[in-house]
Amino acid sequence: MSNELHVILGTGPVGCWTARALTECGLAVRAINRSGRRPGLMPAGVEMVAADVGDAASAVAAAQGATTIYQALNPPYHQWPEFWPGLQAGALAAAKATGARYVSVENLYMYDSSSVMTEESRIAPLSKKGALRQKLAEEVTAAHAAGDIRAVTLRSSDYYGPGVTQAALGELVFGRLLTGKKAQVGGSLKLPHSFAYIEDVGRAAAELGTRDDVLGRVWFAPHAPARTQGEMIEAACKLLGVPVAVMAASPLMMRIVGLFSPAAKANVEMMYEFTEPFVVDSSRIERELGLTATPIDIALERTVDWYRAR
Repeated sequence: MSNELHVILGTGPVGCWTARALTECGLAVRAINRSGRRPGLMPAGVEMVAADVGDAASAVAAAQGATTIYQALNPPYHQWPEFWPGLQAGALAAAKATGARYVSVENLYMYDSSSVMTEESRIAPLSKKGALRQKLAEEVTAAHAAGDIRAVTLRSSDYYGPGVTQAALGELVFGRLLTGKKAQVGGSLKLPHSFAYIEDVGRAAAELGTRDDVLGRVWFAPHAPARTQGEMIEAACKLLGVPVAVMAASPLMMRIVGLFSPAAKANVEMMYEFTEPFVVDSSRIERELGLTATPIDIALERTVDWYRAR
């Protein structure tokens, strides 16, 4: 057993799958959330600690002894401007106080997505959320450059997989299909979109968190070749043994729903991801670190099995 301590801030799907990857390697893991309660996907051997990462002193105290800190936080989607600045400040304070490696788990909202995205693609956010993610990412880069922390960044497209419910391929797809309802998605069913399988994201985070030679760089998690939303849903329906049934909401429909739902309103500005191609090239992490994406058919089968077993 290594004497390293890996501290995960946040116990959503990324936090849980990162913990699973780390514990499979025999590493000690502490997971931090506001309640201290253990999610169903969190391994039994993980130490659970209650703390508010938005309070820097609380974050520092909860992370004591860490050799690696994973920022896997996920505030409510419609409250990002309210919560993200304080949460990141607390996470960075913990990394600085402990001297731990810092794995910043991020998304692709900041990129120019007009062509296939790589780690070197132009930063050109098209939304307020993208601009916020750019600002947060720049804070991490600046802290690393100043020597305050030792950071590495992991970025991924939209998640799917066991434990992922609040996502484009989440409850509104798998949950509804299992109950005989139409899957609901936003945007086009016919344009290519790269999705990140959650187990691959957790595995990539764990790999980055156990190495020093990756620090100071941005890495994309492994992504399987892009498929359309329609193709993903057709494959899911085949696994479930049900007829293909899906309803795709247009941007106008999302705006109307957003008048009554803060969560739907928060999604409107991100609809461009599903009304234009949104394609990722993650070959760097495969080439340099040997991490490959789980084939989509296998990933979908595991996802369907998890939704069935809930």
